[in-house]
Amino acid sequence: MAKAKRFRRYLALAGSASLLGAAGLGYAWLRSSLPALDGERNLPQLAAPATVATDSHGIPSIRAGSRSDAARVLGYVTARDRLFQMDLMRRKNAGRLAEIFGDKAFASDKQARIYGFNVRAGRVFASLPAAHRDYLQAYADGVNSYLLQARALPFEFGALGYSPEPWQAEDCLLVVFGMFETLTARAEQSERMLSVMQQTLPADAAAFFTPDTDRYTDQLLHTAASLRPPQPLPAAALQTLLARNGSPAPQLADAGAGESLAGSNAWAVSGRKTADGRAILANDMHLSINVPNIWYRIELAYPGVEAVGVNLPGTPFLIAGSNRHLAWGMTNVGGDFLDLVQLETDADHAGQYRVGAEWQDFELRRETIRIKGGGERELTVRESRWGPVADKPLLGRPVAIRWAALDTAAVNTELLELEQSQSLEQALAIANRAGGPQLNILFADSGGHIAWTLTGKIPLRFGGDGAVSKSWADGKTGWSGYLPAERMPRSVDPEQGFLASANERRFGADYPVVIGHQFANGYRAFRISQKLGQIPQHDEWSLFNLQLDTESEFFDYYRQLALRALGAIDPAAQADAAAMRDYLLAWNGRADSDSLGLPLLVEFRKQLIEAVFPPFLAACKQADPDFSYAWNYADTPLQALLNAADPALLPDAGRYRSWDGFVAAQLEQAAAKLLQRNPGKRLADLTWGSQNKAAYAHPFSKAMPFLAAFLNVPEQTLAGCTGYCVRVAGANFAASERLVVSPGHWQDGILHMPGGQSGHPLSEFYMDQQPYWLQGLPLALQAGDAAYRWTLNP
Repeated sequence: MAKAKRFRRYLALAGSASLLGAAGLGYAWLRSSLPALDGERNLPQLAAPATVATDSHGIPSIRAGSRSDAARVLGYVTARDRLFQMDLMRRKNAGRLAEIFGDKAFASDKQARIYGFNVRAGRVFASLPAAHRDYLQAYADGVNSYLLQARALPFEFGALGYSPEPWQAEDCLLVVFGMFETLTARAEQSERMLSVMQQTLPADAAAFFTPDTDRYTDQLLHTAASLRPPQPLPAAALQTLLARNGSPAPQLADAGAGESLAGSNAWAVSGRKTADGRAILANDMHLSINVPNIWYRIELAYPGVEAVGVNLPGTPFLIAGSNRHLAWGMTNVGGDFLDLVQLETDADHAGQYRVGAEWQDFELRRETIRIKGGGERELTVRESRWGPVADKPLLGRPVAIRWAALDTAAVNTELLELEQSQSLEQALAIANRAGGPQLNILFADSGGHIAWTLTGKIPLRFGGDGAVSKSWADGKTGWSGYLPAERMPRSVDPEQGFLASANERRFGADYPVVIGHQFANGYRAFRISQKLGQIPQHDEWSLFNLQLDTESEFFDYYRQLALRALGAIDPAAQADAAAMRDYLLAWNGRADSDSLGLPLLVEFRKQLIEAVFPPFLAACKQADPDFSYAWNYADTPLQALLNAADPALLPDAGRYRSWDGFVAAQLEQAAAKLLQRNPGKRLADLTWGSQNKAAYAHPFSKAMPFLAAFLNVPEQTLAGCTGYCVRVAGANFAASERLVVSPGHWQDGILHMPGGQSGHPLSEFYMDQQPYWLQGLPLALQAGDAAYRWTLNP
């Protein structure tokens, strides 16, 4: 069957050759671009021969005589399988996509150039320890050796009419900057939102709409006080807003906030909760899913080190995995490591901004963005002492982007040392001094011990908490460096025997440093902790099964609300009400592919968010046309309003006489929208899987949509949901891998991921891991027997 599918791809892609004639594609050329997996190769600068054994899933096992040789081979092998993906990532972060995709990519390039990743990568590289520079250079040398030796490059290069440039060592850092942006840049939109709300709403109303907690987080933290605790319903302020605002603009509230937060699940159980005293780590990282997947499975062996896990293509980092002493996994902190600094300017001091009593010149950085088929565009980026000036003002004033990612002192490559760490204390020290995206990192060691800490630089703020934009001109507000490594929070071997992280808030108001303002809803972390605590003994299988857990108590509130609301539906629509009641009662409490009822609950919650909040927030939209209320804890104020059901706070009193009638109407509208998207279907026909389907795309298919059917993952029903169950899986966002491992017990480990190892659509390894990931089936952590073997000689 696999061969038949590959042959259909051959025919489909070759059949498109007439449309892509200028690019010279055809069946023979496509076959020639498949890399060879067997034989001998010469790899310049190797100190000793190395081998690459590739198993039946395309997973390479590298054996080399030194760490530098291992990095050189890793670069070579990753280029074999993921060269176009690597080039696309460095281009995106260098602001050079428009060179190959044309004007449609200009906005992306402009933002990357404003950040200045293309400039900052070189500065960070120069600041690294010599050993790390050599390691990145060895990786780059391996990539370039493949570029020189490949009999044909991946077909995307030919189709787009360009050849990749040699890989530079600092290009690895461009890829790291891309992860910074994915994981932490969202703080800018949060600060913009909060700044607008502070200026336009009464203080008690703004606080009511933006708490930093929910009932699940409160249970995890035993109701410890938070920085933005839930507030009593500010009835008078909300009545004033309703009376003032009139008809709100549509699309003011984002019901999907928190559902596609780049996050993850990770947990570790200590030896006290396993039969033989082993510690076990589980990690599934949640990101946008593309073809090929963001991660590349790898095994490395060189003197003193054996390591296995997932690598970030374009870099030599082993992001999650294990050596023989320790296993590690990561989740996004979801905190705030970016501030928008109000710049004080005036017409009398053109080209300057105020710093204390002085006026300082902006530094000007000239950028030229080349556009495929459209010449060049010049961009002048203004740099302040706090960072580059954002393209978009905030409330009519220019703002500078003060972001840890743009500070050379906050970026390093210390996490490279994890693969060589031999003790828990050593690994914790590495994590705490590392400068990369701010992450929770969990460890399990070969002695049965577990630990959690943070990695990445945490700003030390003064004069404010960074929630809203302020001027730093008078020196009373700013950053005074970063939290020292020795002060980073840690937890080692807790009494309960487990540690868990799911992007939830972990800190209370008593923590001396501000980590952030909105984190993920606490349900996933609550459910994971609940299950870990309920089961007295765990093994790899129990942890893997927990990764596949689809229970979603989170939606129970909305089911109860909906069932109560059915009583307020017009008697003329009782047949529809009965259908909705039966559908809701049929829900099994899970997000299984065959679950009934959940599609309506998800749509109902979305409808409520989009109907309840806009009348109170219309002034924000008037102050900033781009304003959108996107708050991960929106359910806290939403449920407070619904529970109070104060007639004076009815969002649309002109159409509805009571909250019961209003809520019933939102339920009816939710059902109508659901049926409109599924013509000819009844509610009873709509399983969760029929609405939750994979739509994972190869980036090339966006440039040439007629190839989408041949490059993209086929539409497939998904179990799980995006944000409110442990098994995270949605149309464009999901668990990008699932790892379960105990150091020293690799034979029991599990690792699978969507898609496959290869980025070439004709490869047998293009989609072969997808069925395991989709169906929740295990794949072994370690590579299997060699199906192919390379010998690499100096």
